[in-house]
Amino acid sequence: MKPTAISLFCGAGGCSLGFKQAGYSILYANDKDVAAVETYKKNFPDTLCSHEDIDNLDFNEIMMTVDLRPGELDILVGGPPCQGFSTAGARFWDDPRNYLLKSYIRALKTINPKWFIMENVEGLLTSNEGKYVFEAASAFTELGYDIRIEKIYSQEYGVPQRRKRVLIVGNRLGHDFKMPEPTLNVSGQIFRNSDVTISHAINSLPSAASDKFQVLKPLDVLPVDNFDLLLRGNSAEITDHYFPEIKGIQLERIIALKPGQTMKDLPLRLQHESFKKRANRRVADGTPTEKRGGAPSGLKKLHANEPCLTITGAATRELIHPVEDRPLTIRESARIQTFPDTFNFCGNASQKIQQIGNAIPPLLARIFAEHIKDDYDFNAKAISSGKMLGFLLTKANAMSPALKRTELLLGGLLNNNKDQQGNLFE
Repeated sequence: MKPTAISLFCGAGGCSLGFKQAGYSILYANDKDVAAVETYKKNFPDTLCSHEDIDNLDFNEIMMTVDLRPGELDILVGGPPCQGFSTAGARFWDDPRNYLLKSYIRALKTINPKWFIMENVEGLLTSNEGKYVFEAASAFTELGYDIRIEKIYSQEYGVPQRRKRVLIVGNRLGHDFKMPEPTLNVSGQIFRNSDVTISHAINSLPSAASDKFQVLKPLDVLPVDNFDLLLRGNSAEITDHYFPEIKGIQLERIIALKPGQTMKDLPLRLQHESFKKRANRRVADGTPTEKRGGAPSGLKKLHANEPCLTITGAATRELIHPVEDRPLTIRESARIQTFPDTFNFCGNASQKIQQIGNAIPPLLARIFAEHIKDDYDFNAKAISSGKMLGFLLTKANAMSPALKRTELLLGGLLNNNKDQQGNLFE
């Protein structure tokens, strides 16, 4: 019998795809983004998927609909976006801006899954001086989950992309869970050196079209390796593999860029006016921009033999193909996120790339899904009282003051020095 999963904040379905590939049955999914839900339904026709704000969901009704009782679901996947400006202190759970996290906690309490995986951007670790992740972790342990929090580097798991995300994994079965071991050795500055690069992801695609309505045929060549085979799937056609016409100064900029270079490396005459203004801005205390993390990079020319930079909703505007003088296409971005060519996206171009950028890479989700299914189980008795198993905030040699504050908060939780949450679940 297949293990069961429910996906909240499902987006286009990157996490669901990974879990489906690992042999899970996805019973229900939800997101409030219309185009993402349309994409999800197209690619997961057997899964009940709703378009609704999580605050409006009746989880008891959902459990009845999918014929499960509380405590029977094997895993809940997906995590609420971190709002980044939540109120500190005792009012945290009263602040309406934290309703997404509060609704997620409500889902966990009602559904009571055996496991959960919450994914978020790395900014979760420092949001509101670390109090956001601390409050979330405290709530999870209070519900009886043993949790582990780690910053995950996707390129270590074979994703051809330098993508850092935070994963919180919890179980109430008493397992001393540890994250799966990386599948690749990566090295160098911010893990630039890897055996899987952007070239591995996109080189077997046909030449990109200049017409967005043109449907291309896959190249009639044998797959290079299993990774290439995974991305091709059994697709008979290639969609969303096009780029708009580029001319004038924008084309000059792209031609002038060398691999690894960004807008700041261009001659002043080619730099965008808005870039020059932002590059020279000052803050009230007079600190120059270059001492505040640097000027915005704008266009970025990619290296063919490195993992890609992080795919975001701006990838098809800002990330320049490592060999050709054009931005990445939607399909190339999807492949770099490890979506196979058989996965089709709905909506306009902007909505499609946003769905891709927001997604959990299916390959990463699959590795975690298999790790939980194969190395642990769903049948142990619920013996956990809820505790922090451990955390890893960075693999860098140094830790920022912001991360040190978070380390102090989570360290207190690790030592069972939890703050009282009051009547959070009443």
